[in-house]
Amino acid sequence: MTIYALSSGPGIAGISVIRVSGRETQKVIKELTQRDLPNPREATRRKFNKISNNELIDEGILLWFPAPNSYTGEDMAEFHVHGSKAVVKAMHTTISEIKGCRLADPGEFTKIAFQNGKINLLKAESISDLISSETEIQRQQAIKIMSGKSSDKFNSLRDRILKILSNIEAKIDFPEDDLPEDILKNIHLESRNIKADIEKILNDQKVGERIREGFKIAIIGPTNAGKSSLLNYLSKRDVAIVSEVAGTTRDVIEAHLNIDGYPVIISDTAGIRNSKDEIEKKGIKLALKKAENSDLNLIVIEPKSIDFSNFFKNFDLKTSILVVNKMELGVDKLSEEIKKYNPVFISIKEEKNLDKLINLIKENLNNRFISSEDIFITRQRHRVNLELCLESLVNFEANKSLNDIDKAAEDLRLATRYLGLIVGKVDVEEILGSIFNDFCIGK
Repeated sequence: MTIYALSSGPGIAGISVIRVSGRETQKVIKELTQRDLPNPREATRRKFNKISNNELIDEGILLWFPAPNSYTGEDMAEFHVHGSKAVVKAMHTTISEIKGCRLADPGEFTKIAFQNGKINLLKAESISDLISSETEIQRQQAIKIMSGKSSDKFNSLRDRILKILSNIEAKIDFPEDDLPEDILKNIHLESRNIKADIEKILNDQKVGERIREGFKIAIIGPTNAGKSSLLNYLSKRDVAIVSEVAGTTRDVIEAHLNIDGYPVIISDTAGIRNSKDEIEKKGIKLALKKAENSDLNLIVIEPKSIDFSNFFKNFDLKTSILVVNKMELGVDKLSEEIKKYNPVFISIKEEKNLDKLINLIKENLNNRFISSEDIFITRQRHRVNLELCLESLVNFEANKSLNDIDKAAEDLRLATRYLGLIVGKVDVEEILGSIFNDFCIGK
């Protein structure tokens, strides 16, 4: 089938790009323009007409990419038209009248590119991540993965395991010949080195996933300390209800933010206090659980919260920032015990020191998670397959003397398979749907 779709964003725009890919692409071009094919990869001005009555739809730019030198590896074309809904709809309707053409599924253009060997799975995922990126750090990560460093790393590990496997299979093919002692020694040495490399990759604090999905920050503290006001300030909109009535927030309220380039999912939680209200007690329980699972906690108190020191003693200072709001009320009431935690003093009402708090948030995330080390894992499926690969190598290492040669070979085959699943070097049809369904239609 030949597929078509709007590849630029939906809605009114100066220009919209409609992409077509497949065997009928040449026919689509000739039917819509009633002219011969333009020169490949040259922007050509053409009029696009309805097939049914030859009525002019629009005049725009046509780009023609013959196979295999296209994004998908198939014959492909792009129609650049004026970005109105009516023009796009008319173009789609006209193309649909050509036999063998249908609207593309989400991510189908990129899926075809993968199936035709134009890209691997990691690059396909990085294209999706680049399209979805909302912050600079997310864009940078997607570009790094697109450059091929991750693919090169995983392919290199796979090649090294295959080299070990070739020696093992030689023993299977010629059982009467013993493996030389030096080869046997090198096999286990290289296996241990590969294990160490994989363990290093896995020991990355899940930074890639955190950047892609957003760092989790929880705002916790007693009632009426200004937690909801802080969420609204950082969000630059009224996300949470602010009231002088204690216990207003009972459920967890989340907002996705861009804090100076850092993707953040920030959560406002129920105020911590002794309550007899069953619903509020459940909200407090949710708040404590959210704090436990967050990358960073903002513990917000106010000067009169003098009996709250026991609460934040239970939190790791490396993953928490103590925030004293309402500094305009005076901080002389704060106990010396609380001051030992180096709190940051702010006033949301008067908008004082909030820039200092934002800088502290950035410093905390940067110091704990961002490093000069290359990031190779950006999705859970990468991590799962690497862990399974490591498990197979551990099983292989357990057979020190290679007495069970067939079992040793199978462990190595499994290890290469799991690495192959990451980059798409084996049959991965079962995971393609879940990957490409996350794409927008037209990509």
